[in-house]
Amino acid sequence: MAKAVRFDRYGGPEVLKVMEVPRPSAPPGKVVVEVVSAALNPGEIGIRQGVFANIWPATFPEGQGNDFSGVVADVGDGVTRFAVGQAVLGFAPRAAQAEFVVADAATLALKPADLGWDEAATIAGVGATAWASVEAVVPREGETMVVSAAAGGVGVIAAQLATLRGARVIGTAGEDNQEFLASLGITPVVYGPGLFGRIRELAPDGVDAYVDTFGSGNVDTAIALGVPPYRINSIADGYAVRKYGTHFAAQEDANTPEIWTVIAELVAAGRVVVPIAKAYPIEQVQAAYRDLATRHVRGKRVLHVMAPERRATLTDAS
Repeated sequence: MAKAVRFDRYGGPEVLKVMEVPRPSAPPGKVVVEVVSAALNPGEIGIRQGVFANIWPATFPEGQGNDFSGVVADVGDGVTRFAVGQAVLGFAPRAAQAEFVVADAATLALKPADLGWDEAATIAGVGATAWASVEAVVPREGETMVVSAAAGGVGVIAAQLATLRGARVIGTAGEDNQEFLASLGITPVVYGPGLFGRIRELAPDGVDAYVDTFGSGNVDTAIALGVPPYRINSIADGYAVRKYGTHFAAQEDANTPEIWTVIAELVAAGRVVVPIAKAYPIEQVQAAYRDLATRHVRGKRVLHVMAPERRATLTDAS
């Protein structure tokens, strides 16, 4: 038997339970991964609450979590890309928060040895979302780009990817994250009322591109700043996307192991920083999602799925 997060009805964090489930074996073409860390993402809250039931209905008892890092525990017939014992990262919709997950070999990538388990668990989710967001607006060397919620999980990676392209990035964040953003080479600006004027002051020659990861009127601000809709991407404001015709590129637009590998190697090399705000043991999954729901965070929250004593035996980066 093995532990897994499950919920048997829609609701708040209280519906989440850590249950005993049968340990899986690998069917043909599949890989079983022993999970070390699993990421938490805001969209999972809406799925658990039933907000997206008409799009992604739950099948109770439902699993939870999508992106993870771990060690290959079993491979099915026909799998040649992976072997037992390899460190991997990947994507397993509504299944990642479990001691063992069954994944298609096409949804896994090798984890670089210098990449920590917690950081690796975020790559296929927020890493891919950030990549797609930046690709959609095509920041160029010497241009100015704004990223909203630039200290958050998607925003902090998107901002750094844009700086690697040579763009000057202005990042919105709370007062307590201004110094942090500046340490990454991002020009910080406090979000909230008066944001338009503060950005205009920082970029008197105009803003070329805008990535919105938070909503709350950021697309309206981008339009007011004169950014053309085709150089705006929002993952958080569907109404504004429809109203202005902006991009809505997200994780599914960069959902390939090849892209995950590029991002993972950038993080492993220290060229992109993925801050881990807090790690919770799997038994504290309810508390982890209550924390996530506050939306006040620097970087990512993750679950430590593998038991500490087992995790301590791993020879790869931890």
